[in-house]
Amino acid sequence: MPEDHPYHRGIFWAWHQIRWNNKQIADGWTSENISWEPVKAEVHKNKKNVTLRSEMLWKSALEHNMPTPIVREYTTIKVYKSTSRSRIIDFDIQLFALKDNLRIGGSDDGFCLRLKLPEDISFVSRDTEVSPLETAVHAGPWMDFVGSFDGKDFSKIGVAVFSNASNPGPSGQWILRKKGSMQNIVYPGRSPVNLPKTGLRLRYRLVIHDSKIKSSELENLYRDYIRD
Repeated sequence: MPEDHPYHRGIFWAWHQIRWNNKQIADGWTSENISWEPVKAEVHKNKKNVTLRSEMLWKSALEHNMPTPIVREYTTIKVYKSTSRSRIIDFDIQLFALKDNLRIGGSDDGFCLRLKLPEDISFVSRDTEVSPLETAVHAGPWMDFVGSFDGKDFSKIGVAVFSNASNPGPSGQWILRKKGSMQNIVYPGRSPVNLPKTGLRLRYRLVIHDSKIKSSELENLYRDYIRD
């Protein structure tokens, strides 16, 4: 939660537009008229990974200004044992509307990372360096953030973000920033989409790695990921 944007929350998923019956009721990005109530949290460990499973209720003041459950969220975060070169962290997010006619949308929100950016940060997708723009950039289904995160006297590190091919909506839309902001893979964008009672599932993977891993290796890791 940095001082310049206290509503940036490390790794997070949030949407500016939370709409009910075509009316804006909350802003999940800036935490306006919304709260998140933990219902359950479990941690499971084995030799290969640690898994956190959580159940959350999104609440917003609706009728009579009473906090009312509007979304039930189930999230699984799986942190794999690190190798000499990398560590994998998986995110599986499922959102279930508890009200009819509930919609979510951006500006260009979705799954976000607020990284402490080094001056030499670069963005690479499928062996192509990507230049940030003010608006969304169309690139591949994964993006690698590479730089001297530990300081200029240390080797570079990469944080690659994979968006699973099963995620809804168009693939490869990114908001990228070189200074003082988050990095974001866009879903659904500025036009809200219905959040069904049967659920919306969003899956992402982080690969934190040394800079010796090439784009071709990340591409192979991505292909392995979407085959799971």
